Amino acid sequence: MSTATIAKPKAHQPGKGGRRMSLPVLLLVISGVLILTSIVRLITGADGITSTGQMSTALRAAVPIGLAGLGGLWAERAGVVNIGLEGMMILGTWFGAWAGYQWGPWTGVVFGIIGGALGAVLHAIATVTFNVNHIVSGVALNILALGVTRYLSKFTFEDAPQGSSKQSPPIDSLGTFDIPGLSGWLETLNDKHWFLVSDLAGLVGGLITNLSPLTVVAVALVPGTWYVLWRTSFGLRLRSCGENPVAAESLGVNVYKYKYIAVIISGGFAGLGGAFLSIVASNVYLDGQTAGRGYIGLAAMIFGNWMPGGLALGAGLFGYTDSLNLRGGATNVHALILLLAILLVAGVAYLAWRKKYVPAAITAAVSALMFIWYVSTDDVPNQVVTATPYVVTLLVLSLSAQRLRMPKADGLPYRKGQGK
Repeated sequence: MSTATIAKPKAHQPGKGGRRMSLPVLLLVISGVLILTSIVRLITGADGITSTGQMSTALRAAVPIGLAGLGGLWAERAGVVNIGLEGMMILGTWFGAWAGYQWGPWTGVVFGIIGGALGAVLHAIATVTFNVNHIVSGVALNILALGVTRYLSKFTFEDAPQGSSKQSPPIDSLGTFDIPGLSGWLETLNDKHWFLVSDLAGLVGGLITNLSPLTVVAVALVPGTWYVLWRTSFGLRLRSCGENPVAAESLGVNVYKYKYIAVIISGGFAGLGGAFLSIVASNVYLDGQTAGRGYIGLAAMIFGNWMPGGLALGAGLFGYTDSLNLRGGATNVHALILLLAILLVAGVAYLAWRKKYVPAAITAAVSALMFIWYVSTDDVPNQVVTATPYVVTLLVLSLSAQRLRMPKADGLPYRKGQGK
């Protein structure tokens, strides 16, 4: 069958919220945010917000979120909502650690992928074969994965050396590497705290310093996903299942097969993210290790409008806020309150220009509250630091909801031959 006859999904059409942001405009926005961040750093003295160490930690925190988001992207582009990403990540952390401490970290990575894929098979059977509500199936899988891994831990890790019922034995490291010469030079430049130059050095330096090989693999999967889904006949068929499965079936596409493939790949990505947590982010499995990152990955996918590039930006944003818990969180979050207040002022100007006066007034009020909060305090409670990734998730989703455009058949029940 020729894929040329399949009507391409209207993924690039603007949604109801307005035109899609072009690459030059996006780069301009990123540049503006970086300049404002540099100004805020100079005003507050919070040099850590753009330090090499902060950016390196942010990248490490963003990887499992991004992998979960990629998993959600594959499933939802085929029309299957995957709320079960959290459960697949949980299975990935446990399987990765179980195999990793016995047979080495790379074996653990493979088993982590397999663990996530096993959870995905259950989700695919429920949603594709039996047409179970996708949300119900995903939530059930999350609960099942949590219970199964806790049960298995008692019989596998409790009697192992340095293990317990809630923690695996240590796993050997995959190792890290820097870019010789360049990493050290950028870190030195970052330490000078020059306006913008040092901030750029911190950003770039964090991306090439203390890298795990698995981080490189994870980053490469983003353009790889884009190429497969948007530049191959396989990807065209898969995306047609998420846009109009009846039309795809009429042109000879085996919709069930593509949905199964997409969901299993989705679980593999989420399982890889879980293995990253237990093998790279820490060298042990811990009960509750995912800490909702599967849900944040889903939020990153939605923020990215079901596109790999936007998803990567969302994962980076959430990873950055997540990393604040580990490096000078209270001071850095206090500085980010000022940055957020300034960004909201820019938002007020944009909304007023679009003649959306009520949202502009609400945004102005929130911005004023942020300024008052910053001026009247010198620090923020640790509870605020811990909650920052989740608050940012909700804030970003609420602000971006107007421009989202999900696949048309995402989450809708499908039966073979229903168009006849």
